[in-house]
Amino acid sequence: MTARLTRWLNALDSFEERMAKLPAVRRYGRLTRATGLVLEATGLQLPLGATCIIEQHSREVEAEVVGFNGQKLFLMPLEEVEGILPGARVYARSSGEEGLHNGKQLPLGPALLGRVLDGSGRPLDSLPAPETTTFGTLGAAPFNPLQRTAIEDVLDVGVRPINALLTVGRGQRMGLFAGSGVGKSVLLGMMARYTQADVIVVGLIGERGREVKDFIENILGSEGRARSVVIAAPADVSPLLRMQGAAYATRIAEDFRDRGQHVLLIMDSLTRYAMAQREIALAIGEPPATKGYPPSVFAKLPALVERAGNGIHGGGSITAFYTVLTEGDDQQDPIADSARAILDGHIVLSRRLAEAGHYPAIDIEASISRAMTSLITDQHYARVRNFKQLLSSFQRNRDLVSVGAYAKGSDPMLDKAIVLWPHLEAFLQQGIFERSGWEDACAALELIFPTV
Repeated sequence: MTARLTRWLNALDSFEERMAKLPAVRRYGRLTRATGLVLEATGLQLPLGATCIIEQHSREVEAEVVGFNGQKLFLMPLEEVEGILPGARVYARSSGEEGLHNGKQLPLGPALLGRVLDGSGRPLDSLPAPETTTFGTLGAAPFNPLQRTAIEDVLDVGVRPINALLTVGRGQRMGLFAGSGVGKSVLLGMMARYTQADVIVVGLIGERGREVKDFIENILGSEGRARSVVIAAPADVSPLLRMQGAAYATRIAEDFRDRGQHVLLIMDSLTRYAMAQREIALAIGEPPATKGYPPSVFAKLPALVERAGNGIHGGGSITAFYTVLTEGDDQQDPIADSARAILDGHIVLSRRLAEAGHYPAIDIEASISRAMTSLITDQHYARVRNFKQLLSSFQRNRDLVSVGAYAKGSDPMLDKAIVLWPHLEAFLQQGIFERSGWEDACAALELIFPTV
């Protein structure tokens, strides 16, 4: 009896050893519930961020672990799940090529230039997958702020009012605050074509599918696309894929920066990224805090934005422009307010200017570049201050001047503003296919104010 029990225990130990050696993909759980965007599964113990595969008839659906409650896992699918049945098998990804915890390996490197990919690295341009030997995960360790190179060099973006009045430094992170239909995408396209950068990475997050194609073909153009990588996660994909698209675009920019190149990162838009995180957080039960946004949203924004910027001394850089949608042109929107606090400056586009045919519709009075004072000379800064003072004086008294109620000589500043107004207005406007370099912008500003 003892010998039989010993043989049975040895056989059980041998079985458990063989089961432990099975690859992770052979272990599976079952779907027990589907509520809104979230699926619940039992029978698996996986960490947050792990990638799973859900069986769906003849195909497989990829999902990610976004939360858990006891033995229940909350899964967020990356694609359409219509037709999935209760009790469907859920497999864990193997721990080899694609690990369990944020280990998804996505293509990186120069082979991506000129390509349009989705948030998972799959081609959207009807071309084969990029031929590259470089792969990496979406995550990145936080950057030691003391190792970053200071913002010391001017970045020529090719747009006159930005170059001269809102000077941007290489490695700076700027926000482009705008409502819908005020020329935001056109301005981004101008900067993508004209900015002096080695590589351009464009993340189109949560945009309409039509706008994605229009931006790539008409606004970015062949000149800009040749040195660009475009990551598109339009509005009709899952919120998880939209968030992944933003992280992937940032990861590509980091890879080029680590290669010693100067990168222009354009993210359109940071608001859609925040909305995607809101959808996920609310779906798994996180309570809303500010205007429907859960606290995790305001933790994700700086985690994404802080990955951009200069690298170590002598290395590359990431100069980033993040668009922020201001609903109803409300500059106090919680996402706009949070983004303004974590970015190095903001450019505000005005609907009033856009409706008047003034392009780019940059509201100079409401915009600022926080790194500007360390990039330009005192004389240049004096001209900028003079320009803004005259512009503000004219705008405040515009109605009086228009109806002839202003008496000349009452205000010397306004008298000067009235004389120079045609030159100020012309300086702030620029055609979509017109490039104005840094030197040209400074020279044009000097023509208006030869002495300060």
